[in-house]
Amino acid sequence: MSEKICIFAGTTEGRKLAEMLRDRAELIVCVATEYGEVVLEGIDGIDVRTGRMDEDGMADLFSRERFSRVIDATHPYADVVTQNIAAAAEKTGTPVIRILRAGENHTEGAVYVDSAAEAAEYLKKHDGNVLITTGAKELSEFSGLDMSRVWARVLPTASSLESCLEAGVPTPHIIAAQGPFSRDMNAAQLRMISADYMVTKASGRSGGFDEKIEAAAETGAVPVIIGQPSQVSGMTLDDAVAELDRELGLPKRKVYVVGIGPGSREMLTPEAREALENCDAVIGASSVTEMTGTGKPVFREYLPSGIRRVLDENPSVRCAAVAMRGDTGFFSGAKNLTEALDGYDVKVIPGISSVALLAARLGVSWDGAELVSMHGRDQNIAVLAGRSERLFVLCGGENTPQAVCERLEKYGYGDLDATVGEKLSYADEKITKGRVSELAEMQFGTLSVLYIENPGALQRVRTGIPDGEFERSDVPMTKSEIRAVSMSKLEIGSDSVVWDVGSGSGSVSVECALAAYNGRVYAVEKEEDAAELTEKNAVRFHADNIEVVRGTAPDALKDLPAPTHVFIGGSGGGLEQIIAVCLEKNTDVRIVINTVTLETQTEALECAKKFGFGFFEAVSVNAARSRKAGRYNMMMAQNPVFVFTMQGGKLDE
Repeated sequence: MSEKICIFAGTTEGRKLAEMLRDRAELIVCVATEYGEVVLEGIDGIDVRTGRMDEDGMADLFSRERFSRVIDATHPYADVVTQNIAAAAEKTGTPVIRILRAGENHTEGAVYVDSAAEAAEYLKKHDGNVLITTGAKELSEFSGLDMSRVWARVLPTASSLESCLEAGVPTPHIIAAQGPFSRDMNAAQLRMISADYMVTKASGRSGGFDEKIEAAAETGAVPVIIGQPSQVSGMTLDDAVAELDRELGLPKRKVYVVGIGPGSREMLTPEAREALENCDAVIGASSVTEMTGTGKPVFREYLPSGIRRVLDENPSVRCAAVAMRGDTGFFSGAKNLTEALDGYDVKVIPGISSVALLAARLGVSWDGAELVSMHGRDQNIAVLAGRSERLFVLCGGENTPQAVCERLEKYGYGDLDATVGEKLSYADEKITKGRVSELAEMQFGTLSVLYIENPGALQRVRTGIPDGEFERSDVPMTKSEIRAVSMSKLEIGSDSVVWDVGSGSGSVSVECALAAYNGRVYAVEKEEDAAELTEKNAVRFHADNIEVVRGTAPDALKDLPAPTHVFIGGSGGGLEQIIAVCLEKNTDVRIVINTVTLETQTEALECAKKFGFGFFEAVSVNAARSRKAGRYNMMMAQNPVFVFTMQGGKLDE
């Protein structure tokens, strides 16, 4: 090794540096006491020197060993040692790096700004709740924030309250109190509002600054400090590590993506527990990091980009554990996070999913069951329940178990048996069984699992559903034979986005919805009675992925999501304009048009030429149904229908 480095240790920073550099340089680590030697135990490949040295002793060591650099990672109160190291380094011409700790140049993990306005600008770019402890005078600087996330602690005076209201702080978010505030009181207030950030001034010990910073460290809130720290010569551990990495190429940093299970610490796997205990810091959403209980530094971030930023900005964190609820392979952000952490040494550690736990509690197997998540996302839950004998649903956010059950009941599944598991793995775990209609009347915790059984589930896609099964009226209907041909031409997939233009009774919308059970169908209809009939048939066939759009095409289409498939059963004379909108949204859209009149057939042919479709096909369908006439059966012809299929068109430039 060409590099020879001396580290004066005595702090956790000294041990961290020794661990990082042992494979990149020849190391001599100096500690003053036997305890310092104990702190370094377990680090192979380093030469530990124990005992106190004065300036001359240090200078002699530096001259004899000819270090490429000396790193001073002693305690900030060891002023004499730091002075001796600096003097000996200057005497021998040895480069020295002084590692600054919290309480010297900066508060560890804090953000320093020059003004309240700069603090507000920083907070605009970072989500999370904020406690402002700088008083009422500068509250107006924060008025540009979303004040629903802001709490202000001010003196209990009329002028302070008026300043809060003028700045837009909601009344329940005003904490009017007279200090001094202890560490425990600060921590209690930060926890009460689930604060992610705390704004304070660098007011010194007499201003209660230390108590605020200690409380922020305890609760994981990031201090945003107005006023720059006093300057001491040296660099932070992060800056020093970044410099050493550039020059020596430190080992690749390790990131464990840890599935922590349903919630309680008891459900952690041994591998997950080991990763959390051996890491330098824990990263994750506040609801997740609170239960890890390791005493490690915590960064509250859950988005992949945010986690990447935290790691990039903190190079001294050589091993991080990103905590994720549940199992990393089951409706988890682990995949996206792994992609975002390119360049890091990432290891994914699975956890116990709440679905597996609920299945175990109920004594049922979850293999072969449909597994869906409605935590922060929507699902076609009625369609899925209709095709699944057993269905597990991860609930969360607005999609609580009762809300999901209300939707299932609306679409005709109120009689199904269901079970809700809430607070799984915690001491107050609760499992509730009943009919879907009964559970729809109850209240449950947000993060719960819903289990539904449907022994009559239909596990095949129905095409050409008999006309008599639909709700009928005088509204036109695409007959079952024509519908079957049209569906075969559409070639709809499970996640397709379909426009049914001129939905009429909704028969085509229903069949499209049942086929696209993970997709969406937009039934566009200008006539109110037809729109209502489409809605009734959506409920009749449990198709909660049909959205009825009232309006006339093409105007009603312009705000809809891009379609993968379009069925046009009625164009109202605006076929060319409708196709143009379809192609504007998706040039590869597959379009099927049913025409009865010669005029519409001609218009469809002209559109096929105008838009230059890569695929075009026209099929004439002539169907007849038998009808009883006395003791005979007669075939009664239906209207002949032309079915046009086209895909891969282009708009005129």
